[in-house]
Amino acid sequence: MTELYDLHCHSNASDGTLSPTELVLRAHQQGVTSLALTDHDTTAGLPEAQLCAEATGIKLIPGIELSTNWQDKCFHIVGLGIDPAYLPLSEATHNLQSTRLERAEKIALKLEKKRIPGAFEAVKKAAGEGMITRTHFADFLLSQNHVSTQQEAFDRYLGKGKAAYVSTSWAELELAISWITGAGGVAVLAHPLRYKLTANWMKRLLTVFKDAGGQGIEVITSRINADEIRMAAAYATRFELAGSMGSDFHNVSNQWVELGRLAPLPQNIKPVWELLG
Repeated sequence: MTELYDLHCHSNASDGTLSPTELVLRAHQQGVTSLALTDHDTTAGLPEAQLCAEATGIKLIPGIELSTNWQDKCFHIVGLGIDPAYLPLSEATHNLQSTRLERAEKIALKLEKKRIPGAFEAVKKAAGEGMITRTHFADFLLSQNHVSTQQEAFDRYLGKGKAAYVSTSWAELELAISWITGAGGVAVLAHPLRYKLTANWMKRLLTVFKDAGGQGIEVITSRINADEIRMAAAYATRFELAGSMGSDFHNVSNQWVELGRLAPLPQNIKPVWELLG
């Protein structure tokens, strides 16, 4: 059987729309054989996902996607093969829940000042027991016809420097990596080209990332072209990082992003799954 890996996706434990069970079932339908559930700053969806994975025969890799700060910039670090019960990590996710709740209250207040009331109650209900993210606010703005697309919500209200943007202090990058490695996991820099860094900034970031214990970088993501794959692979080679691949799937309505619909990892790149137990 051909192995098909998808090592980056989200359930409704964070800002995805599918439950962990629905997500695993969809991955199974798409032919995925190894799936990492990497919800934002939480591992709450992992027990449910594991039960479904055992029933379908998918190998579930326990994961998380942590928001981090470095040099006043935000970077996302995926942790693969983690032990969710590792105390520093579980304590961190609890604290991150509080951070996201406080940010949500501030965003809602800014929207109210723009004569858009009711946001906090709506996003809290939509998130349920999961993490509140800016995507929940984008969905709210879309549902109230303040914008016509999710992207417009970020462009007009939620993006950096926009009317409802709230700057947030996340964990320092090195600390977040220590939580992942302490939990027995592999730290992977998520979607590296999305940060729009210059080559010099990327060199600085990857040097710090590797010195802190980072071992992988996403080489293959959804909607990536051949030139971008070559660029990400070059970073993997230069910094001796294992290559990861993940769709960053959130919902079924985005026809361009699907579980398992990924280009192959370049043959000269060491696969990150070889580092997983």
